[in-house]
Amino acid sequence: MEQHFILHWIHKHKKRLVMVTREILLIEDNEDDVLLTKRALKKQNITNKLIVAKNGREGLDYLLGKNGELKFLPALILLDLNLPIMGGIDVLAALQQYGKPVHCPIIVLTTSDNEKDIALSYQLGAHSYVQKPMDLTQFIKLIEYLGTYWLALNKPYPAAVAGVPDI
Repeated sequence: MEQHFILHWIHKHKKRLVMVTREILLIEDNEDDVLLTKRALKKQNITNKLIVAKNGREGLDYLLGKNGELKFLPALILLDLNLPIMGGIDVLAALQQYGKPVHCPIIVLTTSDNEKDIALSYQLGAHSYVQKPMDLTQFIKLIEYLGTYWLALNKPYPAAVAGVPDI
């Protein structure tokens, strides 16, 4: 009986269902940074699947799909600001205009130390703003720290409160 209720609920609300995943969405166009991020996560034994979007539009399509409905909710979003097609600030603005909170950490990971970029990123919903170090060893350490904090130590927003059924 309970299974029938769950299947009915899913069918009735399937357009509003959000798939909560333990994936990391990396929105980054620099292939070297992508490879370093993969290497750092592996070194830290962080086994979450890494989804890479090469520009902001691709990242939004992954999250919202083509119809603008929240489709996937990764465990973590790492967002560069300097992207082709659609920049990171535009991604944050689009997520804010979505009208519903996106309950996963959005970490801006960029080379910019511009105070306007920092302020605007926070105003548009970023949870953290981190400047990429130029030193490779420091970059790897940074990814290890971010992964450890946001994926292991931080308690995520409860799926039940976010309206996602606990099936």
